Amino acid sequence: MKLERLIRINSVEVLKDFWVRLKFTDDTQKEINLEPYLHGLIFEPIRNDSKMFRSVKVDKRMGTIVWDNGADIDPDVLYHGLKPAWMEKETEQEAA
Repeated sequence: MKLERLIRINSVEVLKDFWVRLKFTDDTQKEINLEPYLHGLIFEPIRNDSKMFRSVKVDKRMGTIVWDNGADIDPDVLYHGLKPAWMEKETEQEAA
């Protein structure tokens, strides 16, 4: 059985507002609006300070984008365009 390699982020370029261009390890490039993912207390300073948002970088060990305050976003969510975790929780609560 062949193990598939996980696709991770190689580079990030901030475009405008909350948009970034991500290059992945399979050579795919995607332009993604990160605003929907910047939810919760850890992302509050990133949402409110464009300089902090623009400080985003790639953590080569984790293969994803990170900020100096410890915030990060799952590379699988970004690659596959999945719903942010907070949206999933709200959907589950509405269904209950």
